[in-house]
Amino acid sequence: MKKITDRKKLILFGCSGLGVNMLTLMMGSYLCSALLVGGFEEHIESWTYLSKDLVVAGLWAVLVFLAKALDGIIDLPLSNFADKLHTKLGRRKTAILIGFVPMVISYLLFLFPLNSGATLSNTLWFGTLLCIFYTCYTLTMLTYYAAFAEICDSEKDTVFLSNVKSICDVVYFSLAYSLIPVFISLNINIRMVALIFLPLCLTMLIPFFLLKENGEEEQEVRALTLGTALKTAFQNKPYIYFLCTTFMMAIGLQLFLGGINEVFSSTGLNMTVVMASSFAPVPFTLILYNHFIKKKGLGFAYRYALAIYSVGMMVLYLCFKLSDKIPMLYLTLIALCGGILISFAIGAFFSINYTVPTHLAKKEFEATGKNVATMLFAVQGVFEGVAAGVATGIILVNLKAYKVISWLPILVAAACMIAFLMSLKFPDVIGKMGKQEKDKENQ
Repeated sequence: MKKITDRKKLILFGCSGLGVNMLTLMMGSYLCSALLVGGFEEHIESWTYLSKDLVVAGLWAVLVFLAKALDGIIDLPLSNFADKLHTKLGRRKTAILIGFVPMVISYLLFLFPLNSGATLSNTLWFGTLLCIFYTCYTLTMLTYYAAFAEICDSEKDTVFLSNVKSICDVVYFSLAYSLIPVFISLNINIRMVALIFLPLCLTMLIPFFLLKENGEEEQEVRALTLGTALKTAFQNKPYIYFLCTTFMMAIGLQLFLGGINEVFSSTGLNMTVVMASSFAPVPFTLILYNHFIKKKGLGFAYRYALAIYSVGMMVLYLCFKLSDKIPMLYLTLIALCGGILISFAIGAFFSINYTVPTHLAKKEFEATGKNVATMLFAVQGVFEGVAAGVATGIILVNLKAYKVISWLPILVAAACMIAFLMSLKFPDVIGKMGKQEKDKENQ
């Protein structure tokens, strides 16, 4: 694979996954919910397909769970499949194409029920399409992430590309959680909104123009069996310790994303403004994060992000406790301060999940000749899936069941501080990553 050293091209490559990620968020957060009218009180005709249930609720819950479980399990065999491909087009381009086309087709078909009732046929139809969509999405994005390790020429480029991708993550989150409700308020049906965002998926065509794969070199790359690749990944002690650390961080992040609206539902705050304060400044707050990486290394920068995120959570908790004691203007200002503090960490949390696996995959290849980039991202996906399940499927549900949802910011801060303490033991290959050479020599 030819290295990409031009910063403009790296920016373009970092933007490639934006559209596909947007479709996935649209599918998981909006289209699946649109099949049942329960929970919607306003603009039901826009939030749902036909203002009626289109699936059998009990069976649909099982199928959604199975689709999500498949999304985690399928990472491992798909990573091995993508690594073993050898074609004239190039294995990365071919794997992206194999995943991308049926993913888009299944997304489109998901917009059309077989009939207008809550029938078994509709339920199985949507369940099958959901499984196809998640499987193809996984293959597409795993292959895309694996290419990070192959196109980056240095640690500096790896950090830069990861930051670009994290900014794109902020963009699609912002579009989903701020712009879509606007469309709904204009009485635009959610299916039409899904079609409006569909052209964004064309950003995934960018790698076809930027990736320069050499067929002969690809044949020389040692193709690993699934078992060997998995064993290599789990024998990489810095990588596994990193995953255990970010597992705690992921619990905190998923709790925030999944439950913060419910925490403040009784305060009267405009959550669009609060969420905007958490996401909009991210491109600028990443500047400070990158400064810390250059001066102190990734470990220090990550701990800074975890600490400031925890402080931001406690500010939001204070905001909740004061919601009935101070004027709304002051309450909003406090919430904005908490959101801005959080923004100094959100981008770092997204970025590090691309930076470290890419960096460790490059080190593994240099040391052993084993290409495990796809597998590292696959195993990370499994850890992240479990963390999301713990956060939203266990902790959040119990907080709601026992009516102690106000504890959420405290638990988020606690999870992140555990990650903070664990990150103190990062090995140098992670902790000192990105640190300028002249600073390393002065130690």
